[in-house]
Amino acid sequence: MENLSVATFGGGCFWCIEAIIQRLKGIKSVKSGFSGGFIKNPPYREVRTDRTGHAEVIQVTFDPDIISYHDLVYIFMTSHDPTTLNRQGADKGTQYRSIILYHDVEQKEIVQQVFEEIKSLYEDSIVTELKPFEVFYNAEDDHQNYYNNNQDAHYCQIVIDPKVQKLKKMYSDKLVD
Repeated sequence: MENLSVATFGGGCFWCIEAIIQRLKGIKSVKSGFSGGFIKNPPYREVRTDRTGHAEVIQVTFDPDIISYHDLVYIFMTSHDPTTLNRQGADKGTQYRSIILYHDVEQKEIVQQVFEEIKSLYEDSIVTELKPFEVFYNAEDDHQNYYNNNQDAHYCQIVIDPKVQKLKKMYSDKLVD
């Protein structure tokens, strides 16, 4: 029986973060969805209005014997801009905020450690929201595995491809062959 853990991250459009994290060794599943807000089971069309309080996030199930939570957080934090409030690139609104929803005190402490480790990488202060995990709502099926299913889409080529290429250069030892 595998000893699996769960992590929840949001850093702009969930398609981007999903594409990065699912390429790492030790990842068992990645689901795109919503968390951090106050509306129960919101559809995407409501979340994108910026009135639900939810962020676009991914829920990651991983094997900590293969990839540590520390490494996941570090890769997540260096795969998007954690210094822009409620925005990633052209995506604007609280639903695109940088957020980590920790599942226990140990995860919270690891996130705080990573924040200290990476703050010198950025000119501006890290604004990533850190809060306890409460609930995750799956996004609709057409949002799952988006990049892998739509690599010819303009958004994938312009926005996600460069992030995947950066991942390959920076973390080749952590990638699935």
